[in-house]
Amino acid sequence: MTVELIAKLSDPIVSAGQGAQRQLELTLRAQRQQQRAPLNLCLILDHSGSMAWQPLAMVKQAAASLVDRLLPSDRLSVIAFDHKAKVLVPNQTVWDKEAIKAQIATLEPGGGTAIDEGMKLGLKEIAAGKQGTISQIFLLTDGENEHGDNQRCLELAKLAAEYNITLNALGFGVHWNQDVLEQIADAAGGRLVFIEYAEQAIACFQSLFSHISSVDYTNAHVLLTLSEVAQLGNFKPVHQVAPDTIELTYENPHPHEYVIRVGDVSATIRRTLLITLTTQPLPPGPHPIGFVQVRYDDPVQQSTGLFSERVPLTLTAEPEHLPQVDPEVQPSILILEKYRKTKLAETKLQSGDTAGAATFLQSAAKTALQLGDTEAAKVLEASAQELQQQSTLSASALKRTRIASKTVLSNAPSN
Repeated sequence: MTVELIAKLSDPIVSAGQGAQRQLELTLRAQRQQQRAPLNLCLILDHSGSMAWQPLAMVKQAAASLVDRLLPSDRLSVIAFDHKAKVLVPNQTVWDKEAIKAQIATLEPGGGTAIDEGMKLGLKEIAAGKQGTISQIFLLTDGENEHGDNQRCLELAKLAAEYNITLNALGFGVHWNQDVLEQIADAAGGRLVFIEYAEQAIACFQSLFSHISSVDYTNAHVLLTLSEVAQLGNFKPVHQVAPDTIELTYENPHPHEYVIRVGDVSATIRRTLLITLTTQPLPPGPHPIGFVQVRYDDPVQQSTGLFSERVPLTLTAEPEHLPQVDPEVQPSILILEKYRKTKLAETKLQSGDTAGAATFLQSAAKTALQLGDTEAAKVLEASAQELQQQSTLSASALKRTRIASKTVLSNAPSN
């Protein structure tokens, strides 16, 4: 059992004697484990006053639906927070599901919102069950962090990643801060989920649970070594483009060596990175420009520091080459283009340039159509039209736009 790594350059040929820029697509996929490792799931649930009535009732049903899907060997903890946090269900194996669900059912609304207090207590609880498990957090909130510290939230998310804990952020309703929750999810290698209506809670919880249940390996890092003739691009050169688009940070422990944390790896959900490389002018002929491999952990075998095969990277320099993008890499390039155009639209909107924002959203919608992501195209075009008509975006439109920028909402049609 291992991690399969596929490396493709957007164009493996360059013009001799000229510097070039190429995209390196890396796809990580696990070979299917015969059994999944036990899950160590922590639910961190907002029960502030704004969650009263149907919202909290649906969240409790959604949480109970996850309990029903857990195995006796899995572990669960539940944290409830308003302006303070408390342990509702201590970290434990899931032997008595009815008792756990009964405890969740006691949750009542009240108080304000301090997300970081819930995160701090959640990390403490989930740490008790980390050994030999896949540790995942569902953090759900419906509001701004008015009683907490957003920078502390980000620091706690980074701490979760350091301890091999994936943190998924679920925004409930339309009044949560998409910037804060996106930063939390991105920093901890998790997903950002938008639950716009209360009745969507169960389906969203179930979908995210299916995603985390597919994880085979954890704590994966891409190890990229480049030769003297190649280097990373200057501006934000490393992104994940599947399953969600995330700008990734990297370490540079030695010259020409880069370490990129990507987190969990699944056999059924591909994880794809797109890395911008630049090269010096090369003489005619083939040129090794580096190699790449993956370091990862296997929670089933409780083994750490495992390695995939090392994949060499080669460019060939030819006279007067006309660049052609590999059609298998093109979708990843379009995904990143959609994301970047939407980010530019948000920047324009924040500066008060609504016309410029609408133009970039329309361009992002066209890119989504090229990709075959018709659902994202509809969302982005609708947001552009709302801007043109009202010179502003509603809270729900802002959040739908953010999700459409990060996620492929519909699959491209098969050929």
